[in-house]
Amino acid sequence: MAASGSSSRSVFLGVDVGTGSARAGLFDGNGKLLGSSSSPIQIWKDGNCIEQSSTDIWHAVCAAVKAACALANVAGEEVSGLGFAATCSLVAVDADGSPVTVSWSGDTRRNIIVWMDHRAVKQAERINSCNSPVLQYCGGSLSPEMQPPKLLWLKENLQESWSMAFRWMDLSDWLSYRATGDDTRSLCTTVCKWTYLGHAHMELINEKGSRDMEACGWDDDFWEEIGLGDLVEGHHAKIGRSVAFPGHPLGSGLTPAAAKELGLKVGTPVGTSLIDAHAGGVGVMESLLVPELEAKDDKEVICHRMVLVCGTSTCHMAVSRSKVFIPGVWGPYWSAMIPEYWLTEGGQSATGALLDYIVENHVASPRLANRAASQSISLFELLNRILESMMHEMNAPFLAALTKDVHVLPDFHGNRSPIADPKAKGVISGLTLDTSEKQLALLYLSTVQGIAYGTRHIVEHCNSNGHKIDTLLACGGLAKNHLYIQAHADITGCPVILPRESESVLLGAAILGAVAAKKYSSLIEAMKALNAAGQVIHPSKDPNVKKYHDAKYRIVRELYEQQLSHRSIMDQALS
Repeated sequence: MAASGSSSRSVFLGVDVGTGSARAGLFDGNGKLLGSSSSPIQIWKDGNCIEQSSTDIWHAVCAAVKAACALANVAGEEVSGLGFAATCSLVAVDADGSPVTVSWSGDTRRNIIVWMDHRAVKQAERINSCNSPVLQYCGGSLSPEMQPPKLLWLKENLQESWSMAFRWMDLSDWLSYRATGDDTRSLCTTVCKWTYLGHAHMELINEKGSRDMEACGWDDDFWEEIGLGDLVEGHHAKIGRSVAFPGHPLGSGLTPAAAKELGLKVGTPVGTSLIDAHAGGVGVMESLLVPELEAKDDKEVICHRMVLVCGTSTCHMAVSRSKVFIPGVWGPYWSAMIPEYWLTEGGQSATGALLDYIVENHVASPRLANRAASQSISLFELLNRILESMMHEMNAPFLAALTKDVHVLPDFHGNRSPIADPKAKGVISGLTLDTSEKQLALLYLSTVQGIAYGTRHIVEHCNSNGHKIDTLLACGGLAKNHLYIQAHADITGCPVILPRESESVLLGAAILGAVAAKKYSSLIEAMKALNAAGQVIHPSKDPNVKKYHDAKYRIVRELYEQQLSHRSIMDQALS
């Protein structure tokens, strides 16, 4: 058995499984990163089908945790608590916990349908046509990225896998189950991706029974109606018999087997998990530089902020004290991120992925990539520098003005919010025969702006439906790109706060471990202690910048309206 040596310092471990890698980060009692490490994970892509392996992911998690501990010079016994965050991918395992294939290939390793997989578009449409009352708590319609459409697809297409599966789990719940043996699910995953009604727990919160986590928020009529009534059997055993708040301590902590694999102490507390984007929200939402804001009602001030978790895709998270129903925006989800607050969740399905696609598919890209590598900077940093020099060469009044002839509608992977149109396509207006590096720089800048116009659309839509968002907090890979963040500030008119620790998702996951270890009385208390702000990016004060972006925003919105018109014309032609 691992040594039980106690340590005077508090060290919290966060694990985040993203689309391409598993990462681990260790934080001290002030929320400062002591060290982190990453390990790649496998992915199989075949058209709309995108799959992964839970076995491969667990190996990557163990490698990342051991490497992070070595880098941070932290012994396994010093870790006080652990939390997991992951993409909202769907995991299938049998009664022994072994993988069950979700793949046409029949490959048993491939037991995860990745969050971005769009195989279940038709199933999502059928489910949405039922108009079940649960749909009003996810923006009026389910996305094919959520779990019920994927489960329906599996039942209809892979009958053998359907009958073999003993548990269907969100990836972050599977990770905490693999670590502790406790099958309790998170309010975050079940509410956001499975149509679980978290507010069924509201009455329990102040009673002694609030720790009785029996799943009371499943709507059995919904599952029957969509053809998945078999998931109701055994008190919802396959999809979750017990559901708890994020950070709730699971089982007896790490099992001996998991502790050995991770290089940690047996019994280390593990908190109920979060989806990765929501962990980012927990890792930044209390990152403030402006103490006077705290003079407002403490419980209300957090409701003026929206967190942007900017990675492969972007999630836009805001909380409110009362429920706000917003067409095309997911939620309101009770306690799905911060206990006792309603969560509103917007999103863009492709942001980092879109910028990569635009840049990598341009003929000038290999030359630029070589030059960036020789200068030891990222390709995006090189593009930012090219744009700066173009602004001076062309005497442009401001950088954004370079794109006056190029407009990008960023819906290359559909529109998640607020239009909720998975069939939406991307549009680039203003192409020429120019294949130069400068033309690529303009296309890149215009794509950044298009993504920021999408965020503005989400913020305006939320505010017109009852929110009061006036401040953005950004984290994730794209938050490290100053041009990207400045564009968001200028286009939304909101200041953007960047956290002190850029690894906000890892910090959010580590906060779950701190709460599970009872180091803090609540998730909010842990956030206040461990979140910290770095810098604030303010919108441009130049009225011409605002005027320019207002005009471009109008054009980008019109590109979508034109697309709808074109879709209708072609449908009629083929009818």
